[in-house]
Formats: sequence, structure tokens, C-alpha cells
Amino acid sequence: MCTLILAWQVFQDAPVVVAANRDELLDRPAEPPQRWTDGEGPAIVAPRDSEAGGTWVGYNDEGVFVGITNRWVEVEGGGERSRGHLVRDALRHETAEDAARFVERSVRDHTYDGFNLVVADENAALLFEWDGVLSVRNFDPGVNVVVNVGTQDSWYVPAERPEVGEQQANNAGRVWETLQVEPGESMESWRERARNVLGDHEFGVCVHDPDGRFGTRSSSVITLGKGGFEYEFADGPPCETSFEPVERQH
Repeated sequence: MCTLILAWQVFQDAPVVVAANRDELLDRPAEPPQRWTDGEGPAIVAPRDSEAGGTWVGYNDEGVFVGITNRWVEVEGGGERSRGHLVRDALRHETAEDAARFVERSVRDHTYDGFNLVVADENAALLFEWDGVLSVRNFDPGVNVVVNVGTQDSWYVPAERPEVGEQQANNAGRVWETLQVEPGESMESWRERARNVLGDHEFGVCVHDPDGRFGTRSSSVITLGKGGFEYEFADGPPCETSFEPVERQH
């Protein structure tokens, strides 16, 4: 996944609302979102990477969200464990704070490729940035946009692809500006605007590689609210694929 938009503690009845695009090799097999009850901890609703067995985005029955993007850095020894397993295992925890402590332990025990990872529930929202050294920050209530090079207000220029990195940061800033919550705006209205942004090529977050090998594979909109949890999934580029409901929990 390369774009993750989090509206945290913005809407009274839905403290966690996420809109995200996954960019990946087009021939890498994946399964659509499903309910996972294998393993310890709360049940998970998430897609599955058929190749490595993990996931890149999802939530659990306790209302914890976890999502990840690649981070464009080289980590010595990186890839010793799949980042998708980190997301899957973090989702086995009952609170965002417990999941956060797990992530901190996991990077001590394993060497992952670079990542930006978001963990959130109604009480906490944290961003982990891993480039061989782990940095952590707490999000304030509001809208935040996470891409490969960081966030709309804190990003870096990767040495091997500076122009693309600067463009990503610019895209994140424009998405953030566009998705500021308007006075009196409902969660449903904001969520619809977020879906539109995910598929609007003007924002540069729906990717189509000219060689046809890489691009935006799918899109997720997850709402964790007091009235229930919702997942809408587009199994293809959101510019041409409709969002379908996955599961609703009351």
C-alpha cells in the first residue's frame, strides 16, 4: 500500500476512518478481505497476500486498525521477515497501545524492509517509521496522509528517486488540503470525498505504470464507529472499480 489517509477522532460516532490505496506488482496474487479467526487474539477482517500470507491493512473485533506502506529506504538485512506478518500479528492485540508495544518488540527481534505503519483505535493513533531505526509519533486528532516518503507535514527525499519522492510528498499535501473536514460535514460525506480522491488521477495516488507491471491494485475504506465497523473494498484501481461492502459488525 502506498497511500493511507486517516481521519482520527474527527467524527463523534466514528473515531477511526481510513481510506487507502495499495500499490503493488499486478501479478502478485492476493485474496480479498475476509474474516480471519486463525491464531490468538481478536478475529481480523483483512485482505491476504497469497504469496507471503500476511496483509497490508485491516481491523479487528476490538476496533483496532493497522495499515502499512513501504518506505523507500534500504535496510541492511531487511526482508528477514515479511512486513505483512507484522501487520497481521499487530492486529491480534486488543488495543492500539498493546499493538504498538508489540511492534516495538518485533523490530528488536526481526529485520524488516523499510515501512511506515499506522496503528489506531478510539483512544490512540500512532505512526511507526522504520529505516533500520524505529521512530514513533502520536497523531493528534485530525486528518493525516501517509505515503512512501512520510506524511503531509514530515517527509524525506529518497536518494535514488528524488523527483518521485518530492512528487509523492506534494501529492500527500494536496490530498490533506482537499480532505480537511468542512464545518458540519458528516462522516458519510467525507468518506465519499475520500473515495473520490483515491481514484482521481489529479492527486497522483491512483497509479498506472506505463509498462503494465505495477500499479494500484485495490482500495480500502474502513470505518470503525460506535454503531459498528464497516469495510468497503475496490478489488482493482478505484478510478474504474466500484467499492463493495465486505462486512458490517454491530
